[in-house]
Amino acid sequence: MSAHVNVVVFGSAGRLGQAVIRCVLASTQAKLTCALVKPGSGLADEPLERVFGTMQRNVDFSTSLDPDVAADVLVDVSGPVAFDAALALALERRIAFVSGTTGLREEQHAAMRHAAHTIPVLWTANFSLGIAMLMRAARRVASALPDWDCDILEMHHARKQDAPSGTALALGQVVAESRQTVLAEHAVFARIDKTGPRQPGEIGFASLRGGDVVGEHTIVFATDGERLELTHRAGSRDIFGRGALAAAIWLARREPGMYSFDEVLAPAE
Repeated sequence: MSAHVNVVVFGSAGRLGQAVIRCVLASTQAKLTCALVKPGSGLADEPLERVFGTMQRNVDFSTSLDPDVAADVLVDVSGPVAFDAALALALERRIAFVSGTTGLREEQHAAMRHAAHTIPVLWTANFSLGIAMLMRAARRVASALPDWDCDILEMHHARKQDAPSGTALALGQVVAESRQTVLAEHAVFARIDKTGPRQPGEIGFASLRGGDVVGEHTIVFATDGERLELTHRAGSRDIFGRGALAAAIWLARREPGMYSFDEVLAPAE
């Protein structure tokens, strides 16, 4: 591998894809070698200068990865429909695969686990380093306070399609695992028309949508007489771009296997 990491971004037309590209272009450790968009995209075959101005580095938006283009890691920020093609491309080129695509089917998660026998794979519901630390904190609190009620509240922009967010579900999974329970058996996604008291062990979810909110997540732990709230607010999509780049640089130098975003951070105490 060269001194810098050669990065391919899959899903370059989206807002998150362009945030990743901005971070790669500004990096001294990574080099953008291909910005992939879907066939028919209005950006296809256009120079990056059209979007990024003076940050352009002689790379065009493309619908395919040329065999001669150097590639060490593919960063997938596309969507569930395009995900299969992204993973297949990483396998074909035998390069590291970083994905932040949420809303995946179980078969797609299984495909990643299978691919990890051949290439290094990292999937996360959220590329924010702050969210990664929030998950660490949630794990410790849920384990230390197993009898406290737990609800997870998230808010995103009006155009977001899935609810609850993938990050909210990942936080719920962390709480459930810390309490040695199964999320699917304890998750409550709506309390409409429900009567009676809250059941022990429930993990509640609430979703708000509006405006241009990038992302807010709050985990509420409550018991009689006191309440603990852990909150993360994202003010810019560039935070996800920075996290995705950190994951890409870290993963590109790893052996085949399945890795977590938490491993990109410094070791936990």
